[in-house]
Amino acid sequence: MSRTQLLQLATNLVNTHGFTRKALAESVLSLPPGQAHPEPLSDTAVSALFGIGDDARRTLIHAWLDQGVRHMGTVPSPTLKSVLHARLRYNEPMLQHLPEAFALLASPNSGVSLLDPIPILKHSSRIADESCYISGDTSVQFSWYVRRASIAGIYGASELHQLTSPSTAYSFLDNLFDTANNFGTSLEELGLFSSYVFKSWKGIFKSKGIV
Repeated sequence: MSRTQLLQLATNLVNTHGFTRKALAESVLSLPPGQAHPEPLSDTAVSALFGIGDDARRTLIHAWLDQGVRHMGTVPSPTLKSVLHARLRYNEPMLQHLPEAFALLASPNSGVSLLDPIPILKHSSRIADESCYISGDTSVQFSWYVRRASIAGIYGASELHQLTSPSTAYSFLDNLFDTANNFGTSLEELGLFSSYVFKSWKGIFKSKGIV
């Protein structure tokens, strides 16, 4: 068995156990016949393979996010909208776990109470980059940055909307695309929108008592 194989199996257990060390420990129970363990990994083994304490959970979250990017590439005849729709669909089974997962990514290892916005903004930016690549977007130079920042804002806002209203997340994303000419037209506006996305995540964290 490999660490990568166990992470893949653990992502399938997130819906049941959340992004937890338990999901990582029980991954060995799902190995193919002849390889499966009779009991979960010990806490020491989980730490050795995936990281100490919450670092193991962060490892699992990043593995799940990487899998989500690969899922985006399975869309036939991809367009920007269809690729982003696919990424939102990937979230659906895990919506109850996402606030805690993103709060953990935004929490520094040092124990400082302040939240770091960079991991959340990097997530939206990565989705934007991948969706443009998969759909064949050919924006260049300055327009490349504005285009991707705009898409990152659209996706970030839509993902936030999905947490409170899953059934309307797709129409919400489509509406943002339809009005994109009035949104994200300057770097200043894009910076303000990024700030809005992170502040909205912080509000969700607090409302759920996570931070």
